[in-house]
Amino acid sequence: MRKIGIPLFIFLALLVSSCLKVETYPDEPSVEAVRMTVSGDSAFLQVDFIDGDGNVGLGQSDTSGVFGACDTRYNLFCVYEELRNGVWMQISEDPCLNPNAVPFYYRVPWATPPGQNKTQKGTITVQMYPGYYLASGFDTCRFVVRICDRDLNFSNNLFSPTYIKP
Repeated sequence: MRKIGIPLFIFLALLVSSCLKVETYPDEPSVEAVRMTVSGDSAFLQVDFIDGDGNVGLGQSDTSGVFGACDTRYNLFCVYEELRNGVWMQISEDPCLNPNAVPFYYRVPWATPPGQNKTQKGTITVQMYPGYYLASGFDTCRFVVRICDRDLNFSNNLFSPTYIKP
């Protein structure tokens, strides 16, 4: 009985493990959640994301070719909005349009997923310093956040929490 039990157990274990389905996700990145931790005039932005083909991120040498243009030089985009008289207004601070603008665009480094499953699922953390807000006569702000992968596929837009400026 013991001779049959061990091989049977191994066979059943292999059978069950081969039936486990690997989760698959679209090749386009997806922003799942956005959080901010505010401390004085700086903030930490945390972006939870999933990318099915694992190509979110830029290398240090990714500064020419398709990544040389201003709008593809970055891969984390935070569009600043203020609540003005009850209406959310996008404040144009696009460094591609205004080189003197305060950009809320960032370069997230590339981290290649190990193994055969190339899905990236993680959290990007960025310190927004020296400020996460722009000076104005209005006190409430938020960000519209999206990411872009190496194939130039953009994610969905997701809002950060709303904050009162210090």
